[in-house]
Amino acid sequence: MPEYPVGRTRELPEGSHHIVRAGNREIGVFNINGEFHAIPNLCPHQRGPLCSGATSGTIDYGSHTDWKLSWIYDGEVITCPWHSLEFHVPTGRCIAYPSIKLRKFKVLIDDGEIRVVV
Repeated sequence: MPEYPVGRTRELPEGSHHIVRAGNREIGVFNINGEFHAIPNLCPHQRGPLCSGATSGTIDYGSHTDWKLSWIYDGEVITCPWHSLEFHVPTGRCIAYPSIKLRKFKVLIDDGEIRVVV
């Protein structure tokens, strides 16, 4: 599988993300807590520019939170700017529809260079 250089680690500080081109794809590359993740810049809902959205966390509740609202995944959720569908970047899982999962691309770091395997 081809590897594409998409930037340097110093250009992507913790908590930030960039949209890059890797071959014929647009990919969002994220630095979340010092770990790099890459997902398609394409929301499966209506093919919106997913990675143009904002990153944040999300609200959750259930028996695991004693039925109290809890803030989770701080800095790990990308929200599609078109219709606000949220995805957990490290897993690719949709928050509202857990059966929907984004493809994740392998990220390699070599001497400060970020490479994405497509």
